[in-house]
Amino acid sequence: MTVPTFFSTTNKTLLFCLGLGLLAVSCKTLDPSASLPLPTVPKTSSVVNVPLEIPFTTLTAVANRSTPNVLFKQRGMDLGNGLVGDFEFSRNGKIQFRALDQQRLEVVFPLKIQGEVGLKPGGIRNLLQSKVPFNTNLAPVFVINPELQSNWYLAIPEFELLDLGGKLGFSVLGIELDLSPIVRQEIRRFAKQELTSKPNLLPIKPLMESVWNQVGQPMLVDMEGKKTGLSIRPDSVKIREYLLPNKGLHIDLGVKGQVQVHPSNALPSRAFPIPKVSPNTDGSNRIDLQLPLEFTYAELDALIQKSFGGQSIPMNKTYRFNATQFRTQAYGERLGITVAFTAVSTKGGDLKGELFLVGRPVYDPATRVLKVLDLDFVMKSGSAKAMLGTMIKKGKIHRELSQRMKMPLGETITESLKEIQKQLSLQTPVANLSIQNLQIVPIGFYPTAKGLAIPLQATGTTAIQWK
Repeated sequence: MTVPTFFSTTNKTLLFCLGLGLLAVSCKTLDPSASLPLPTVPKTSSVVNVPLEIPFTTLTAVANRSTPNVLFKQRGMDLGNGLVGDFEFSRNGKIQFRALDQQRLEVVFPLKIQGEVGLKPGGIRNLLQSKVPFNTNLAPVFVINPELQSNWYLAIPEFELLDLGGKLGFSVLGIELDLSPIVRQEIRRFAKQELTSKPNLLPIKPLMESVWNQVGQPMLVDMEGKKTGLSIRPDSVKIREYLLPNKGLHIDLGVKGQVQVHPSNALPSRAFPIPKVSPNTDGSNRIDLQLPLEFTYAELDALIQKSFGGQSIPMNKTYRFNATQFRTQAYGERLGITVAFTAVSTKGGDLKGELFLVGRPVYDPATRVLKVLDLDFVMKSGSAKAMLGTMIKKGKIHRELSQRMKMPLGETITESLKEIQKQLSLQTPVANLSIQNLQIVPIGFYPTAKGLAIPLQATGTTAIQWK
């Protein structure tokens, strides 16, 4: 196409604005040098809530593994009537649990009580040196109300002995002895001294920390060839526990916090500390992690170049539009892209120039591709012929740019899925935890002064196999 000789600077500006008017974009509303207010990038917040239904078979297995065989020993116990005894209480069989309601737990604790009974020193004791041995099996039944404290200690504020589960009686020197009341007294004394009076009875935090040290361990994710560190900083841990009659113990475990980004060479060496326990009111099964992903404009340029570079758009029978370089920037809430191009002519005399495009980033979950839609553009620089050609072929260029302005994020999301699933899966002696239906999608695009923030949202559920 020949350019008229009257195509002066003034006429070029007029023709330039007329062409932009055809694009429904005026010179006043699309200014590459404009400094527009940037959007506020929302803070990412993550929630994991796991409903745990621990069957009584698992609870009894854990209790029987962790309870020592010998519970306590006592020598020289005053039994009255001038008698003393030596006692040893040990576990004799499997401990059994049964829920009376949502708070109270009935425990059957098989006991073996063995020892010796004899006379106190002095008097006839000096003449009779022998002691009478005994070995009796009992099955005491008692009720407890376990509570988890905010400092990660288990407490048993209530203890009630319902039934001794047998009788400890025998004859010594013609004296019929029933030591059952003494056994009841000793069990209650032991419970008062060792159970109900100790709010910090059993530390649960070491167990939780052993799990958290795996789940909360900072991890590296490969994001388009760049290693990025992620870590979870918990703000709160919430727990609600209650008993399920004929089933077991139900626990709603919730963790709320933030996923933080770190350079690959500055990844924290350990998980963040676990905060105190607070009440939980959420009974859902959900994983909702928000990951603060961000590409610098240089990285974004490389992504567009990788996707768009080397493609050629026909302008007419003579010229083809070849994009040679991309420079991205913030343009308010939209993304600005400066495209350096060459219009290659089959007749020679190539034309060079720059387009300034502004578009809205949109993610296509089906193809896992980031698109830039609703493109507006103006000629930023270039020869008169290049501007004239752009205006004449604006429809085709606009359509082709809209179709081809894509950036693949599939590899980034796939890699993130692998790392998150690996991080949240657990293999423990008690149970195995796995993640199901994990999906990751961008939840917004926010141009910043340094790059494009793309918070990702990972959602899924948990599945637990108890042993």
